[in-house]
Amino acid sequence: MDNNKYILVFLLIVVTSFSNVLLSNIPNFSPVASVALFSGFYLSNKKIALLVPIICMLISDYFIGFHSLMWAVYLSFSATVVIGFLMKKANGKLIFLNSIFSAVLFFIITNFAVWASGSFYSKDFTGLLTCFSMGIPFLKNTLLSAVIFSSILFGGYEFFNQLVNKYLKVSKRT
Repeated sequence: MDNNKYILVFLLIVVTSFSNVLLSNIPNFSPVASVALFSGFYLSNKKIALLVPIICMLISDYFIGFHSLMWAVYLSFSATVVIGFLMKKANGKLIFLNSIFSAVLFFIITNFAVWASGSFYSKDFTGLLTCFSMGIPFLKNTLLSAVIFSSILFGGYEFFNQLVNKYLKVSKRT
C-alpha cells in the first residue's frame, strides 16, 4: 500500500472515530458502516480493510462505552467490508444499494443478537418479530447515515482523485 493510502486509512480512522463520538447523541447515526463499505472497496489489503472499521469502533467505544452486544455490531461492520470487497465498481447506484443493504444487514444482525441473548423478548417467532418491530424507529437513522456518509466518502474520494489527477497533468506540462 502506498503512502497516500496509509494517510487515507489514518484519516478515516481518526475522523470516523471522533465523528462517531460527536454524533453519539443521535441514535444509530454513524459513519462507521460507510467507512466499512468504503474500506472494503478501495483498500486492496483485505486485513487492513477489515481492521479500519473495527479500530474506529474500538476508539469511539472507549469514549462512548462498551456493551455486551458489541460483537454483533463489529460483525455487521465486518460483513459490510465484505460487501465492499464484492463491489465491482463505484457508481452511484451500487453505492446507494450497498449502503442500504449494509444498513439493513446491521439492523438484522444487531436486533437478532438483542433477541437471542436477552431476556426482554420471548424466545419464539413472536418475540423475534416484536424485537425487530421495536428496532424499526432506529432503522431510519441507520439508513440515512449509511447513504449520507457513503455519498460523502465515495463522492469525496472521486472528487479529490479527479482534482489531483488534473493538478498532476497541469504540473507535468510546466
